[in-house]
Amino acid sequence: MQVLHPSMLIAPPNTNENIMNEQKSFHDTSFLPCQSKIPLEFIWPDHEKPCLTPPKLHVPPIDLKAFLSNDPQEISNACSKVNEACKKHGFFLVVNHGVDNKLIAQAHKLIDDFFSMQLLEKQRAQRKIGEHCGYANSFIGRFSSKLPWKETLSFRYSNDKSCRIVEEYFVNVMGEDFRQFGSVYQDYCEAMNKLSLEIMELLGMSLGVGNNYFREFFEGNESVMRLNYYPPCKSPNLALGTGPHCDPTSLTILHQDQVEGLQVLVDEKWHSIVPKDDAFVVNIGDTFMALSNGIFKSCLHRAVVNDKIVRKSLAFFLCPSEDKVVTPPKELINKENPKIYPNFTWPCLLEFTQKHYRADQRTLDAFSRWLHEKNN
Repeated sequence: MQVLHPSMLIAPPNTNENIMNEQKSFHDTSFLPCQSKIPLEFIWPDHEKPCLTPPKLHVPPIDLKAFLSNDPQEISNACSKVNEACKKHGFFLVVNHGVDNKLIAQAHKLIDDFFSMQLLEKQRAQRKIGEHCGYANSFIGRFSSKLPWKETLSFRYSNDKSCRIVEEYFVNVMGEDFRQFGSVYQDYCEAMNKLSLEIMELLGMSLGVGNNYFREFFEGNESVMRLNYYPPCKSPNLALGTGPHCDPTSLTILHQDQVEGLQVLVDEKWHSIVPKDDAFVVNIGDTFMALSNGIFKSCLHRAVVNDKIVRKSLAFFLCPSEDKVVTPPKELINKENPKIYPNFTWPCLLEFTQKHYRADQRTLDAFSRWLHEKNN
């Protein structure tokens, strides 16, 4: 998950008409697919340009219903698959997950409904300076080059049963007409919360610390939901929907539509993760890599675009509550595997990726150095 901040891009001197067109192109991404040449800010360096025909990555499907059945053989099979995948690249699929297909379909439809609105309507949810939630397009960020070809809408979820925080967010920001919109995403986030805690049981068993350790750690999570919208691009060989990064969060649960686009770097080569309608793609983030003492890996991944059709995805980023100290369980620290990362809290890592560092494959190492310098 790359977290961006509002900044301004200054258009060069031009005629009034061209200035208006420049301003439109810099702030309204609905204008981008119509351009015969993509703006320079979207063109990535040669060594980072996308591969549009990558090999497929074999991602193991984990039958969650079987894992939760208490069948020792099924538990052993699931743990073995997850252990192997998370030590190598941190990605696996979850099937038989119990999430209502109708709810998933509703959540995808509402992505279309939101991003097809006029820019002024979407800007009612504009991301504010210093915040990581709200509406953002490619030009609403702190970077002026290697821009992502996408629009996003992010909002907080809290596992607090006393309020419906997602529904209230949409009503407060977009108005009463969006209550049903917010209600759908409240229900979707609650389904993702339940699913993420079950996956935490699986990760705990796979690491040998039992099924309750990580589940209890994330019970009071304060997470982030993001809607991703990637419009068609006339030069998909030059641009990226999302640049290469590791998620700084703990766990990402992604549901893709049927348009291919997610790519993962494995053995120094980009691979595609083929969308499966009945499966969620799960990947380890930097925070959980620290919790596992580096045993499970967060992996560099990116999103590519195409020149024909919109691509959409639903991403739930599991994060611990603000007061939780991220430190591995004692069972994962020994002479052969000493503690790698300093203790930290999620808000501290979030601040680092927002204000000081563009998330990449070395985020945790850079963050560790930053923490050391800050504390000395």
